[in-house]
Amino acid sequence: MRHSGFHAALALLIACMFGPARARGQGGPPLLTNDAGTPGPETWEINIAAMPVLSQDGHAYQVPQFDVNYGVGARLQLTLEIPYVIATAPGQPRANGWSNALPGVKWRFIDAKRGWNVSVFPQLATGGASGDVRSGIASAGTRILLPLEIQKNVGPIELNAEVGYFFPFHEAMQGHEERILGFAAGHQFTKKLEIIGEVYNDSAMGALPHDTTWDAGGRYEFHKGLIWLFMSGRSFTGAANGEPTFLGYFGIQILLDHNGRSLHPDQ
Repeated sequence: MRHSGFHAALALLIACMFGPARARGQGGPPLLTNDAGTPGPETWEINIAAMPVLSQDGHAYQVPQFDVNYGVGARLQLTLEIPYVIATAPGQPRANGWSNALPGVKWRFIDAKRGWNVSVFPQLATGGASGDVRSGIASAGTRILLPLEIQKNVGPIELNAEVGYFFPFHEAMQGHEERILGFAAGHQFTKKLEIIGEVYNDSAMGALPHDTTWDAGGRYEFHKGLIWLFMSGRSFTGAANGEPTFLGYFGIQILLDHNGRSLHPDQ
């Protein structure tokens, strides 16, 4: 059921390219799939959001989730992502604390060559504190994430794909391997409103998660340099396998130049 649902949703996303109008879709917040784009020289992109993930086994709320990006030149991006997690589970006390941080560097090594953009985005997932690992709000051990992002416009739709793998820094630190795979598509309906969607698979080796999810959302620029981010979705298989019955992302994106002045997304 998981694979048939995944393929059906992927076919639906690709089919969207036959719709009319111009597109400027991309991955990144509020989606799980990252894109090949970078903020631009000396430009800040700051995302502050709440991300609930609800399942039969428990609920986890990233409140807030911080995702801070800085452009170093036209093709390079420095990133730091860290969430504060509140977790509840049946019969267990509520747990809360900072989860694993993800500092990283994105480099777009193919830039608009015959319409293709391709980047690598190595990140270091720091090991969680022992108490946070026991309560389930952080993972043990330091891991390295090595993903590849690919973007291309196909007709009126911008398509993005990301594939990556988590490698434990040291097996003695109890880190586990994990694979991620995402497909995203977007459509610019108006100058200010973009509608986006994705299919995403996250599978750990010998541990949770084993999730295949779909979601849809958008971005709306309500003021210069300020963009609403919103997304909601769920797993294909539902509560029976402990996968998310609901996941969401609700926040704001702030775009600033090196002097702290607000920017439009296309600047």
